[in-house]
Amino acid sequence: VGVSGTGGGFKRFITGETDISDASRPIKDEEAATAVENGIEYIEIKIALDGISVVVNPNNKFIDCLTVTQLKDIWEPESKIERWSDLNPDWGDKKIRLYGPGTDSGTFDYFTEEIVGEAQRSRADYTASEDDNVLVQGIAGDRNSLGYFGYAYYAENSRSLKLVDIDAGDGCVTPTETTIQDGTFKPLSRPLYIYVNTRSLQRPAVMAFLEYYLEHGAELSTEVGYISLPSAVYDESLTVVHQADDSPTDS
Repeated sequence: VGVSGTGGGFKRFITGETDISDASRPIKDEEAATAVENGIEYIEIKIALDGISVVVNPNNKFIDCLTVTQLKDIWEPESKIERWSDLNPDWGDKKIRLYGPGTDSGTFDYFTEEIVGEAQRSRADYTASEDDNVLVQGIAGDRNSLGYFGYAYYAENSRSLKLVDIDAGDGCVTPTETTIQDGTFKPLSRPLYIYVNTRSLQRPAVMAFLEYYLEHGAELSTEVGYISLPSAVYDESLTVVHQADDSPTDS
């Protein structure tokens, strides 16, 4: 198993180096075009739902909710936000220390597109890592921190982090299993994917892995902190996998 952000994973997948690529965003047009050039055919499988979670240190007592506009003000490249008082004079004059995914991350792509308005447009003066556990540790140990990453990492570390509600114009909404699943946690609810090289399906080990992955998709997604899809979705995906295999394997 290789570890990288979604973009880094796609770089290897579209050249045929890997059989399966996890992704927290859909494949980009230019990535798909490179796959075609390299003769890579693939299946896109939706595997779970996630809500990108904005978090602060649990000792932060003044922030419970941020608007999408405030998030944009914080994270846009030309941002003038340096201290909490730049957002609200009542929040104190301490300098904000920001944490977030690196530029190879699908979470970074999705967040910047939905919040800033264009994928990859972000201020650069923040602690960046493709390893969300590094971000968790940084925020948990920094009283004036603010950052974002997938809901699963908050769920796993809820005692050492504080969730921030997001107001997209209809009031403050907390990311929960319900609000992520029904889309009311917006605009940061998103699907998660795996991409499979169809040629790799001829390998028994790959097929066996995918069968296990999809037959247990609902329970495994929940176990690691994401939001599962209806069981029928996993069944349909497994059918697609079998149909794409030149020599179908009984599950």
